[in-house]
Amino acid sequence: MTTPFPFSAIVGQDQMKLAMILTAIDPGLGGVLVFGDRGTGKSTAVRALAALLPPITAIKGCPVNAATRADCPDWAGIETDEVVERPTPVVDLPLGVTEDRVTGALDIERALTQGEKAFEPGLLARANRGYLYIDEVNLLEDHIVDLLLDVAQSGENVVEREGLSIRHPARFVLVGSGNPEEGELRPQLLDRFGLSVEVRSPTDIEERIEVIRRRDAFDRDADGFLSKWQAEDAKVRHRILRARADLAETETDDDALRDCAQLCVALGSDGLRGELTLLRAGRALAAYRGDDALDRDHLRAVAPLALSHRLRRDPLDDAGSATRVARTVDEVLG
Repeated sequence: MTTPFPFSAIVGQDQMKLAMILTAIDPGLGGVLVFGDRGTGKSTAVRALAALLPPITAIKGCPVNAATRADCPDWAGIETDEVVERPTPVVDLPLGVTEDRVTGALDIERALTQGEKAFEPGLLARANRGYLYIDEVNLLEDHIVDLLLDVAQSGENVVEREGLSIRHPARFVLVGSGNPEEGELRPQLLDRFGLSVEVRSPTDIEERIEVIRRRDAFDRDADGFLSKWQAEDAKVRHRILRARADLAETETDDDALRDCAQLCVALGSDGLRGELTLLRAGRALAAYRGDDALDRDHLRAVAPLALSHRLRRDPLDDAGSATRVARTVDEVLG
């Protein structure tokens, strides 16, 4: 198994790291979309964050990582209450994947050898309570996109075919990455991502040298490099766990709700998903910083992440979406 690069050792890309931390605090945010140049640490960051998080506890042998025996689906045939620790799942969804591989299907081998209809779980079962990572998400086939939309909305995978009637929980943080030059993302899927980040290759020479230095040190002596950064990763882990515990107690007054609504109206975002995501992201950031209440500083910090991908195109404005959000934040929040 490949050793993940330490999360704290990733140079720069602060917005990408912040977005992933916020989804670790509140998985209900709806995942992260990372668009930008190749080789900028997109897949490295998601695997590093999952490795940084504490392991999950799951029933031994459960194919959907259920925390209790009652949560295990009947078709799994689990008859034990024994609990084991597992690393936070990170499941890759490759391009060209079939629907059967994603959702699960009839176990052909068992059907032929034993004459029994049995379900073979797919990638969605493995990703439950973890991360589903899609590289080049903008090149994903439409029917797989539709399937993911349904599951992301319901939190449940339903398979009705080949004489099977199967359902199981499928709650995961969806992380997609891609290069916008290779094609645009369907609006329906774009809107399902809670946060979005645009990443670019660093142009500062010293920063690029530091990236090379750290990666080379990791490749030469992974164990030694991990030991060096263990304390920093532990600090991030502690803050995430504390924020999870404090999230429900973080105060949110009517002024904060008004700020969310005014920002989204000023930006012309469709629907109310923008306000809700902005609110949840701001509250997660407040909890991560150890603040008791959500305020404008938190909203300023997360607005580009929560709203940039929700803007309508303006042919009369050449500014990028993040720039338009920042400009509107200054106008509305001062």
